[in-house]
Order: sequence, then structure tokens, then C-alpha cells
Amino acid sequence: MSDDTTTRVVPTDEPTGFLAEGRHPVSISHLVMGVAFAGMTLVWALLAGDVVEGDDVRWLMPVPWVLAGVAGLVGLVVADRRRVASRRTGWVDSGTMEP
Repeated sequence: MSDDTTTRVVPTDEPTGFLAEGRHPVSISHLVMGVAFAGMTLVWALLAGDVVEGDDVRWLMPVPWVLAGVAGLVGLVVADRRRVASRRTGWVDSGTMEP
């Protein structure tokens, strides 16, 4: 007396959800470290090419870290807006309902 019911899942070739739009989620930590690495490489190239020297190095060194922080904040805001927008689909605004 056993029910032998099996559910068969048929894989599809078409992506669904966020991947269907041709995008993938971005890791904020990878974005921040990538911007910091690119900034440090740029600073190194400017120093190695003798484009910047002397007192200019003092203000140039923290620039990659500031840019990486800005990129992280922008990434967090964009990710949060997408998450909030996806939760709001299907909501009905109480001001638009007719009595």
C-alpha cells in the first residue's frame, strides 16, 4: 500500500528571474576591492612615470580608498533599491482606490 508518485522536473534552457534580464548579482565586496586595486595601480603608475612627485603624493594615496568606499555605498544603494522594488510589485496604493 504505497503511493509511488514521482515528480519529474524538466530543465529549461531559458533563465528566469534576475538572470533573464541578462544581469547577474554583483558582490559588493568584490566591487570595492576591485576599485581599490585599480586605484592603487593608477597611483603606482603615476608615481613610476614621474607624473606626480613631492607633496602631491600626500593627497593622492587616500584617493583609491575614498573611491572604493563611494563605489561600495553606491552598490549598496542600488542593490537595496532593486530589492525593495521587487517586494513592491503587486501592491495597491490606498490613495488610488475608489470608494
